Amino acid sequence: MYRLIIVLLLSSMLSAACNTRNHKSANPDEVTMLVGTYTSDGSKGIYSYRFNEETGDIIPVSEVEIQNPSYLTFSKDNRFVYAISESKDSAATVTAFAFDEKNGTFKELNKQLTHGNSPCYVITDGKKVVTANYGGGNVSVFPLRYDGSLDTISGLYAGEAGGPDLSRQKNPHMHCVYFSPDTNYIYATEFSADRILRYAVHPKENKIYPLPDSIQLAPGSGPRHLIFSPNGKQVYVINELSGMVDVFNYSNGNLLPVESVVSDTLHARGSADIHLSPDGRYLYATNRLQGDGIAIFEVNPEDGTLTRTGYQPTGSHPRNFNISPNGKYLLVACRDSNVIQIFARDLQSGELTDTGKDLKMSKPVCIKFANQN
Repeated sequence: MYRLIIVLLLSSMLSAACNTRNHKSANPDEVTMLVGTYTSDGSKGIYSYRFNEETGDIIPVSEVEIQNPSYLTFSKDNRFVYAISESKDSAATVTAFAFDEKNGTFKELNKQLTHGNSPCYVITDGKKVVTANYGGGNVSVFPLRYDGSLDTISGLYAGEAGGPDLSRQKNPHMHCVYFSPDTNYIYATEFSADRILRYAVHPKENKIYPLPDSIQLAPGSGPRHLIFSPNGKQVYVINELSGMVDVFNYSNGNLLPVESVVSDTLHARGSADIHLSPDGRYLYATNRLQGDGIAIFEVNPEDGTLTRTGYQPTGSHPRNFNISPNGKYLLVACRDSNVIQIFARDLQSGELTDTGKDLKMSKPVCIKFANQN
């Protein structure tokens, strides 16, 4: 009888302890955040954190060693992470990790050569992984195995040069790949040819097929990153060389030009990243090399056109940034300042206020939140 009572008490205590731990790890205000870095100056690779969307506080959780993971992405269910290793030679790779979101830990599954040096972007639809290889000037496609690991490469698609800037557009450079909202198409920014390429996604096979009708941009644009609006009706492109944001209407795979607005008023030829607030009301774009900071635009809800409303200075070389899923914070990876700056975001005006809650680390260049591809 006494033994039974003791067993029941111990079981109750253990259950209470487990519930307490689970409650702590399931804080509704916290989201999982990953940061990719350049590893030439002491960084180990990818770092996982818990980011509190109400307070802006960050709790370090785990890390994994990988060379130069300058861009990464979650699978849709957050069970896997895919990261490129930006290398300027034939050793450039993409790596698959199993990810334990509860504990924030990684387990390497395997890696594959990208067959294009300096990969700089990676996406997945759960069936395949696609990389944009800047130095190689091509796009790589890898089918996924049942366990989330990478199969051997199934497609390699070359880009072209042809832009007027002979110092930066002499050789082919591919900078970004992005799925359409219905995942029927992939768009790639062809930096050196001032074009956006389209690929059709095969509905059953893990393959993509180039389409002949690319979208031509103004000569010397240097398209870098693109995004879709939350409602899927517009596409926005940040051009690194011209410092312009191009706006397109999207319909059945087609991009129809609407307008171009200035992000980089100093013409420093270093515009970098672009994101929309979760509600689609504001667009943000980073500029580097001079006057480093973020241009802020209000989005017209009727037609998606942009009106510039402000500019927020940042640390040095804001290569990448991201907005918390609830829209209350904007985090900027300032590579050369070795810091991630955390800005509070006014949901009504779109304005940014530096919280001073800097996360200091070596060469941060990519910020990703779980459930945010």
